[in-house]
Amino acid sequence: RVVITGMGVRAPGAPGREPFWELLSAGRTATRRISFFDPSPYRSQVAAEVDFDAAAEGLSPREIRRMDRATQFAVVCAREAVADSGISAETVPPHRIGVSFGSAVAAATSLEREYLVLSDSGRRWEMSPDHLSPHMFDHMVPSVMPAEVAWAVGAEGPVAMISDGCTSGLDSVGHAVALIRENSADVMIAGASDTPITPIVVACFDAIRATTTYNDDPAHASRPFDATRNGFVLAEGAAMFVLEERTAAERRGARIYAEVGGFATRCNAHHMTGLRADGRELAEAIRAALDQARLDPGRVDYINAHGSGTKQNDRHETAAFKRSLGEHAYRTPVSSIKSMVGHSLGAIGSVEIAASLLAMEHQTVPPTANLQVTDPECDLDYVPKEAREHPTDTVLTVGSGFGGFQSAMVLTRPRKAAA
Repeated sequence: RVVITGMGVRAPGAPGREPFWELLSAGRTATRRISFFDPSPYRSQVAAEVDFDAAAEGLSPREIRRMDRATQFAVVCAREAVADSGISAETVPPHRIGVSFGSAVAAATSLEREYLVLSDSGRRWEMSPDHLSPHMFDHMVPSVMPAEVAWAVGAEGPVAMISDGCTSGLDSVGHAVALIRENSADVMIAGASDTPITPIVVACFDAIRATTTYNDDPAHASRPFDATRNGFVLAEGAAMFVLEERTAAERRGARIYAEVGGFATRCNAHHMTGLRADGRELAEAIRAALDQARLDPGRVDYINAHGSGTKQNDRHETAAFKRSLGEHAYRTPVSSIKSMVGHSLGAIGSVEIAASLLAMEHQTVPPTANLQVTDPECDLDYVPKEAREHPTDTVLTVGSGFGGFQSAMVLTRPRKAAA
């Protein structure tokens, strides 16, 4: 049985765990006009940016120069999670500590910056290696990211990079749970980070019309489950966790946020971006996760939805919840924190796990901000606008990613898991 005992978060509008919860519980949005570059040539010009000062976060000048922005986020969050858990190399041998890390676009920020330098902002086809950064390898190879996390926390056990698009943040934690259950590690540092707010990524999502065009109203641009939704708001962020075997955590007196009762992932083998309206693959993942947790669907108290704010995703999810939970779906609060912190691609699954843990801690369901107009095809209880006090002992958190990936995780408060 695997539990979460430490957490570190860097999300838009929130420099840490407590500010993150304050933002969510207040229903405050962190979406704004893109400030990292001039967004005026682009179809979608809004994003959810993290106000991040690497030096103030304790990173050295050498670390800042070497690491991509997403890696910086991950290292800061991992150190915070380890400190929060109270775990140490004195209590756990380094070779029994591992890392499972997720990211969708890895070092996109640094790769685009270095391309612009090498190509003289795209004006040159032939690029001289004389201008090549000595850290280009670190930016080109995604596995460098979990390696940096491992070095930062002294983990000498299994280290893995999970890149399954927008389910990476869920899948990395699910992989960590499996490694502990099979006794490959006693402790895992797991989570995800992405910093995709760059011209090339914005242009890619513009091309497929996946992002919103509500550029004149950034604070209300992300509208999951609303009838007027027209795409997601791109974001950046990270969350990392410490996971360990439950008995060991109890023995050392650790604070336990939750037990990871079940995890499952499926692929629809259908389309890179298309989703079947019936939600069958996501429903299968939900049922498998509940079976693994040995829980009846009626035990789910809250659903932390993927809720991207695209037309087809929100319909797909709604159908999946009905298909997997039956009539209980109509009695279960559902919300999407992407309405407040945007969609940070591979990182968002981990950021949503953090939100789920805090919802259990505070026994409060965060709202779906900006939900104003009812969509007849999305007819569940989406907790519009304001947070709601609600018994929250079992949370289902789900993700959906390009490539057809569908993942689900069941989190339970310790007292219910032991019942």
